[in-house]
Amino acid sequence: MRKLYLYFWLLLALLVATQGQSLAQQNHPPFWEEIQQYKQQDASQMPPKNAILFVGSSSFRLWENMQEMFPKHTVINRGFGGSNLLDLKRYLNDIVFPYQPKQIVIYSGENDIASDTVQAPEVLERFQDVFLEIRKEMPQVPVVFVSIKPSPSRAKYKPIIEEANQLIKQYLKTQPKTRFVDVYTPMLKLSGKAKPDIFIQDSLHMNQQGYQIWTKRITPHLLK
Repeated sequence: MRKLYLYFWLLLALLVATQGQSLAQQNHPPFWEEIQQYKQQDASQMPPKNAILFVGSSSFRLWENMQEMFPKHTVINRGFGGSNLLDLKRYLNDIVFPYQPKQIVIYSGENDIASDTVQAPEVLERFQDVFLEIRKEMPQVPVVFVSIKPSPSRAKYKPIIEEANQLIKQYLKTQPKTRFVDVYTPMLKLSGKAKPDIFIQDSLHMNQQGYQIWTKRITPHLLK
């Protein structure tokens, strides 16, 4: 009887601990675990200062051979999840500011639009929030924005994507030390539809042909 009583309390304690751990995980913001992995990597070996930092959503995260594609530059890839601009702002202190980069390249905004609740003016506002936070912390660091791409699986958002790209492009014209990189146009066929052969099966993420287009467009804007 005493053993049964002991087993009961041990089981109860285990259940409480498991539920507590599960609740703690649920309270974490999106992509928290992925960001913690980056921080663990940094604790083990911090990337070099004065590198070019690429930060944003999965189009950067999946660019596994990024360093090979930019052999004349030292790059840090901090793309994460299917993140949006709100997520990027949330983690600036974790995966942007600590690196002291000489230049920051951003790809984000596509997932904001794909949420079905965000229009182009709000994408601009969210980008401005990110940009101004960076400027406040790193006023001399140049910022490059890579335009939102024309993913075939998100063709219905084409008008919003095009408007958001134009709004951000015009905004950056008013800001010093910035560049807007148009990857949208070279990813289109003459018909105006996205080239299907530069995307993987999900019609959202790119294959090497797609990344070659990006490399060609981004390279001239990178600091030497």
